[in-house]
Amino acid sequence: MPFVNLYFAPALLLLVLACPQVSHSLPVTSKEPMNDSCVLYAWTLLHNITNALTQKNLFRGFDCAEQSMELNMETNTASVCSPQESTCSGIVKSKFDRESCLTNIGEDLHHYYKFLASQPDPDSLLGPTVLSSLRELMENCFRWSLPTDVASEEAAAELHQSTFDGRLSLCKVLKGFHVRTITINRVIVYMNSAEHTK
Repeated sequence: MPFVNLYFAPALLLLVLACPQVSHSLPVTSKEPMNDSCVLYAWTLLHNITNALTQKNLFRGFDCAEQSMELNMETNTASVCSPQESTCSGIVKSKFDRESCLTNIGEDLHHYYKFLASQPDPDSLLGPTVLSSLRELMENCFRWSLPTDVASEEAAAELHQSTFDGRLSLCKVLKGFHVRTITINRVIVYMNSAEHTK
């Protein structure tokens, strides 16, 4: 897997630098298809979460890989965003509800952003990577989902010490966010392909 990451990272960077339509993205509206830059922002977020889950300093005192995950149960992203004609849930879905899917993804991103922004990050293992790439995805593709009180949450996080229970909770939530981000990546690629409009 590391070989694949090394192979694709320079290619994606070259794509961003060479293609003005990718590097200058516009916010997604209900009338526009998901654009290539949203695919890239979502992939970058997934890549950064995957790397964060391997950081030993972030999860001192336990093995994060052995922990269970905690998903945001306030949304229905996985079911609402399943492609039309899919039979994953045992029920054939005849129509893809794009608006509902985008709403659920935005609510997920909002939830995880608020959680991550409130976490202590003394070693800067989350802020410059996961939180930054999450903010880029939200600013460029889900602008309406950005929290309005981010600065106060980030300031409050700096005052808190990292505790064992806090790191354990972060591990479980980050693992859940990793799984949800895989779903979000697949959905963004699906919408970018315009397959749902056929």
